Amino acid sequence: MSKKSSASVQRVREALTAAGLDNEVQELAASTRSAVEAADAVGCDVAQIVKSLVLKGATSGELFLVLTSGGNRVCLERIKNLAGEEVAMADAGSVRERTGFAIGGVPPLGHLAPLQALIDQDLMAHAVIWAAAGSPNALFHLTPEDLVRITGGTVAVVAEGK
Repeated sequence: MSKKSSASVQRVREALTAAGLDNEVQELAASTRSAVEAADAVGCDVAQIVKSLVLKGATSGELFLVLTSGGNRVCLERIKNLAGEEVAMADAGSVRERTGFAIGGVPPLGHLAPLQALIDQDLMAHAVIWAAAGSPNALFHLTPEDLVRITGGTVAVVAEGK
């Protein structure tokens, strides 16, 4: 007997379909909350995992979706320059309110309100990448080009040490 998908995972499936993608959402028994766990679960390199971080502008209060390669750490100074203001990690309540998803499962699409997306250029080096699908144990694969298309995001250097 299969377990019924959560409303969050179902919303991601619907958003994928609306975006013209027929990519399968995989719900796994193992946690995919961290990039290492996600890579282990689907058998890929950690660099192919899309980490979703939501940062909040200090002045505007706007939320920014930073999609970075699983092995990278985001450089807040770079994000500040791209966003045009100081940024810090958004609190869990703000993330859920604007995206409809809890931290640990924020996908790149299907949000309640649009967020400006910044995409790590390192993700563009892979033929296939894996992103969160609305829960801490759900993922879907896509191409970097599809990630840019579905988010309307800007590809940039966002990692430390680059």
